[in-house]
Amino acid sequence: MKKYEGLFILNLAGREEGVKDALDKISNDITATGGKIETVQKMERKPFARIADKRHSSGFYANVIFDATPDVIAQLQKKFSLNEEVFRVLFTIAPAPKAAK
Repeated sequence: MKKYEGLFILNLAGREEGVKDALDKISNDITATGGKIETVQKMERKPFARIADKRHSSGFYANVIFDATPDVIAQLQKKFSLNEEVFRVLFTIAPAPKAAK
């Protein structure tokens, strides 16, 4: 298993109260495919630097760190591409923790 970091941009169309529910669904999807959630960090709504679509000028950002096998990432990308609450998602291998000096 590898440690991955998922950056999610949520499309909630002004529903700030729906952020927790959307993050719960994302966490459930990750654990259902065999991943193990380590941390979920909710960030605030941020405007996009470049707007490709006038309907989406900003989004809620969230960072999820989890352990999973590499084949799970492909399953999650397919699943989240069908989820209307997830505007964008980016999975990267989480950096190793730095040793304290």
